[in-house]
Amino acid sequence: MDRKEIFAKVDHTLLSQTATWEEVKQLCDDAINYGVASVCIPPSYVKQVKEYVKDKMAVCTVIGFPNGYQTTATKVFEVRDAIANGADEIDMVINLGDVKNRQCYKIIDEIKQVKEVCGSRILKVIIETCLLTEDEKIRMCQVVTEAGADYIKTSTGFSTAGATFDDVTLFAKNIGQDVKIKAAGGITSFDDAKQFIKLGAQRLGTSRIVKLAKNQETSGY
Repeated sequence: MDRKEIFAKVDHTLLSQTATWEEVKQLCDDAINYGVASVCIPPSYVKQVKEYVKDKMAVCTVIGFPNGYQTTATKVFEVRDAIANGADEIDMVINLGDVKNRQCYKIIDEIKQVKEVCGSRILKVIIETCLLTEDEKIRMCQVVTEAGADYIKTSTGFSTAGATFDDVTLFAKNIGQDVKIKAAGGITSFDDAKQFIKLGAQRLGTSRIVKLAKNQETSGY
């Protein structure tokens, strides 16, 4: 697997609270130059980014981020606003309290409502694996499948840990055939990226892979 194939699976990400327009614009320029799958940026930058990249790059943004405990109505509004501003892909955080309360029906309903608004746009559902037990992760694979989302995603990158090889392996064994996997957070090398893809990840959420290609400091998401 060459680097071009890896870049094609990367959601090039900048979700820092202090992200400036100059930093976001550089992210977009790098994304276009390296041929990544999308740029993943805060909702507040979606309109500006879409106007900047036009049709050269898919624009992804985050909903209910990073904690997921907003109401469903709030998340639906966020999605409508993001789409109106030009978002092509949505990464939504589930309510982890609903997981702990074993109220899967609430999570399924929320994902279905968000997916209905997304329509043909890609919806990725973040379950924050570092905060879940193995049984809960398996249950969320089933929930995301039943709800009809396009991807299950490991992490926000804002909690205690990011993607692991074990979690992606677990996902691959338990998701439905129409659900894809996004590994996000803590992907520190091209070798990591290759291994995640080998295990079944079709997208990688990271800020580091392009930085590595540019021989830059690689701390961060």
